[in-house]
Amino acid sequence: MRNLWDNYRYLFFRRFTQIGLLVLYFGANAWGWTILMGNLSSSLFLDVVPLSDPYAVLQMLFAGATIATDILIGVLIVTIFYLLIGGRVFCSWVCPVNIVTDAAALLRRELGIDAISKRQPASRDMRYWVLALSLIISAMMGVTAFEFISPISMLHRGIIFGLGFGWAAMLIIFLFDLFVLKNGWCGYVCPLGGFYSLVGKISLIRVQHTAENCTACMKCKTICPEHQVLHMIDKESLPVLSGECTNCARCIEVCDDDALSFSIRKLAKK
Repeated sequence: MRNLWDNYRYLFFRRFTQIGLLVLYFGANAWGWTILMGNLSSSLFLDVVPLSDPYAVLQMLFAGATIATDILIGVLIVTIFYLLIGGRVFCSWVCPVNIVTDAAALLRRELGIDAISKRQPASRDMRYWVLALSLIISAMMGVTAFEFISPISMLHRGIIFGLGFGWAAMLIIFLFDLFVLKNGWCGYVCPLGGFYSLVGKISLIRVQHTAENCTACMKCKTICPEHQVLHMIDKESLPVLSGECTNCARCIEVCDDDALSFSIRKLAKK
């Protein structure tokens, strides 16, 4: 019998990480802390180590900006981290919008909206088209197109410096995910998620499926925000190799059969 800790341990650590990062950023602005200063696009860790969002910098390059050396170092550090750990851990472990979209997904299940609307009227490839479009607009207009309108940046800046339009952006995403499209923002629209999906294709940390333990209850696919990555369920023992997996571990937590777990990717074939 799985206990409450088994069912929610990763969720606890995710929320602790997401809220903890916001507290550190807020503390830097409000009280002068130097642990983590800046925002999710550009930060300074311990007043020494630069951290830069590679997607934001890519938009800057397309916009024709000259990139400073410390920003490039920050991009290198962040990119290597997500290449090793998994690109979309940003989406489930760092991004504050994930708290909003998870709340919408939970309420959607509780209200039975999933049962009413099982067919999703959109393609998950749309986020890659939005990604490409953001780079094209950045090049044409000389601005960082997505950063200019990003709900992620609005919420993050809002919490740290004063909410402003952050609340409105979050309400729109919450209602969109609740009534229009299941996991709509993160799973179909957000270009940052699409970018980190590409980065995460070769990451080492993977969810592993063990077929002999699986009873095909499908709880994992119900809870997973990117259920298409679990195509091996009830079929064969395979790791989740898709970069679209967020490594949120909710599938691991809800699996009563212990058929899912984290593993290290095998780089060489036998």
